[in-house]
Amino acid sequence: MRLFLFTAFALALVLVAGCGEQDQNGSKADDSSSSDDQEVVNLYTSRHYDTDRELYDLFEEQTGIKVNVIEGKSDELIERMKIEGEDTEADVFITADAGNLHVAKESGLLQPVQSEVIFNNIPEKLRDPDHQWFGLTKRARVIVYAKDRVDPSGLSTYEALAEPEWEGRVTVRSSENIYNKSLLASFVEIMGPEAAEEWAAGIVNNMSRDPQGNDRDQAKAIVAGTGDVAIMNTYYVGRMINSEDPHEVEVAESIGVFFPNQETTGTHVNISGAGVTAHAKNVENAIKFIEFLTGEEAQGEFAAANYEYPANPNVEPSELVKSWGEFKEQDINLSVLGEHQQEAMKIFDRVGWK
Repeated sequence: MRLFLFTAFALALVLVAGCGEQDQNGSKADDSSSSDDQEVVNLYTSRHYDTDRELYDLFEEQTGIKVNVIEGKSDELIERMKIEGEDTEADVFITADAGNLHVAKESGLLQPVQSEVIFNNIPEKLRDPDHQWFGLTKRARVIVYAKDRVDPSGLSTYEALAEPEWEGRVTVRSSENIYNKSLLASFVEIMGPEAAEEWAAGIVNNMSRDPQGNDRDQAKAIVAGTGDVAIMNTYYVGRMINSEDPHEVEVAESIGVFFPNQETTGTHVNISGAGVTAHAKNVENAIKFIEFLTGEEAQGEFAAANYEYPANPNVEPSELVKSWGEFKEQDINLSVLGEHQQEAMKIFDRVGWK
């Protein structure tokens, strides 16, 4: 009997110890969905830059709030949050392009935020009218040209690239790309759908090849002689100039940056941005995190390391970006880029922009 009792007692101790070990191993997952008093903020982000990770570390150092990060593509993260619903661990969603932020908002994945700090940091046109997302960085979508073949004095507007003189000379990426969807959406807002469709049809007629690759590939194509001009985001030029790949540096030094529509409607600008998720468990920490990212210190780091334009107007761009010159932006609230996204996709389909 004594042996039986001793054995039972020992077995009970093992089971208790085992349960304790399991709780300890599972604490990270528990923490990631905890309340504000656990001092965490859980981030789903499609940005994947070293600078961003350094800023997360700085925020943790300054506030004591741990940033748990899950990276992925925008559409994948949006779908994940839809599936997770109220059980999602995400407190903050960061992605590139106002169009993606609009999709997240319309899918019920974001919530309104009231923060005078953020409102003071970010201009009205770079934030959602319902305060569900806020710009973090700006990117201008410009015309780049082969310096050895194109005189920039012959460049003027996006619309001019659809004229016959540019036949076989325009290189651009796919209509599936969110940057191009938003570019065309801005034209729908500014020109109206008919003129936007006429422009898109003209670009299809003038393409030097079927759309392929990313923005870097467009620059490489025109330097290789496949077309003379391309439409691409400015920060790619900055990253290529400072690339560890000698070929990318050579390409970047062989192209010029031109800001179109300076005498008319302005150059198209888009953002990367952030919002607090609809089912955030750590709302206060999420707001603090976005306040930090829109503040002057973090904005300066975004500008210096990734060659993006700061969304906070009190912060200057990097010296390289400033060397391209000042420019006039489209005067629109970026929320319209999402609102016209479906119309832009229909236009692309009708004109045969692959």
